[in-house]
Amino acid sequence: MQRKLRILGTGKYLPGRQVTSEELDERLGKPAGWVLKKSGVKVRHYTEGETVSQMGARAAEEALKAAGLTFADLDCIVCTNSVPEQPIPCTAALIQNEMGYGDSGTPCFDVNSTCLSFLAGLDLISYTMAMGKYRQVLLVAPEIASAGLNYEQSESSILFGDGAAAVVVGMSKDGETSRILASRMETYGSGYALSEVRGGGTKLPAASYEASRAADYLFDMQGEALFKKTSKLLPRFMEELFRDAGVGLSELSIVIPHQGSAMAMRLLQHKLGIPDSKLMNIIGNHGNTIAASLPMGLHEAIRQSHLERGNLAAIIGISAGVSLGGIVFEY
Repeated sequence: MQRKLRILGTGKYLPGRQVTSEELDERLGKPAGWVLKKSGVKVRHYTEGETVSQMGARAAEEALKAAGLTFADLDCIVCTNSVPEQPIPCTAALIQNEMGYGDSGTPCFDVNSTCLSFLAGLDLISYTMAMGKYRQVLLVAPEIASAGLNYEQSESSILFGDGAAAVVVGMSKDGETSRILASRMETYGSGYALSEVRGGGTKLPAASYEASRAADYLFDMQGEALFKKTSKLLPRFMEELFRDAGVGLSELSIVIPHQGSAMAMRLLQHKLGIPDSKLMNIIGNHGNTIAASLPMGLHEAIRQSHLERGNLAAIIGISAGVSLGGIVFEY
């Protein structure tokens, strides 16, 4: 089902503290240049007291400004991140309040599919909008990855950065061709343990935390096993996504992937034959910002004029679960 949906505005927020690869070389006791070679990330941003909702609110305000809208024009707010600010209530409600509209009554809820949260949220909300429920919706993806890094796992801890991105979407009007051509998502739960944080939920609640089990409350990734699993699944998945969309890769102006790691980007590019000119790559000065990665890449593609009205594009990614997701759309 094609959906007449138009991206009205995007926004981004990065914390002020910049953490260089050289700084992490020293912190991890690695030789000079090790972190950059392994991660492909020159600099990433870490929060200095900002909360998830504060970062989300700043990105949301920028997106509304870019769209030429005010908060009163919104029908719904969806937070599409992986780690909430607190277990209850939903982070979208905290963002609404942080924006100064805590008594507005505007519906708020969260969608969580880890790194694919924005993609999943956009897909779900597009069908809701197509049915006439909402006209204009704000999707916000703020992430503080630095809060859960395990520096004992040096190759995964060096990948991540903090930040937020937001996108305002609306229904395309008569004469506008913006639309979603196709969307697809697949999950292979047999790989759930390849990328996880075990503690903090009901299985290992915060109250049961012990220093001896600190690693259970930090991010844990089996990178090589995850790479092997997804590399087998990705080509067929992408073939079916493009088949559903009725377009080929050559017709796209830009491919915006989840900025997981330099290795993951190279895998994607090699498997799909994407030329450098069509691959949106911002990992070098952002790092892996989890669910903020996709809308952040979308924001930069528009800001840098890699994506203009009428262009065809795709957002694609892999997330914990293990899930694969993609959306082909006309901007």
